Amino acid sequence: MIADALLHLSVRLAATPAPTPSGAPSDDSVTPGVLGFVVTFFIAIAVVLLVLDMVRRIRRVRYRAEIAEKLDAEQADQRGDEPEAPQR
Repeated sequence: MIADALLHLSVRLAATPAPTPSGAPSDDSVTPGVLGFVVTFFIAIAVVLLVLDMVRRIRRVRYRAEIAEKLDAEQADQRGDEPEAPQR
């Protein structure tokens, strides 16, 4: 009984033809289209704006550190102390 079921299953699987491609898919179904372009464009614009904002913030932090260093040096000169080496 089990042998008959396995034989029947193997015959059905062997008799099932493999699907044949009905032709190449159309270009419209393969490309992302206008929506894909628009989404990619907006992501690129967002990345550029984020990079510009990051550069601005890094520059601001660097300027603040330079000003703090100059103020520390001026305060050390007013006290008559030796200027400290900048810590990095």
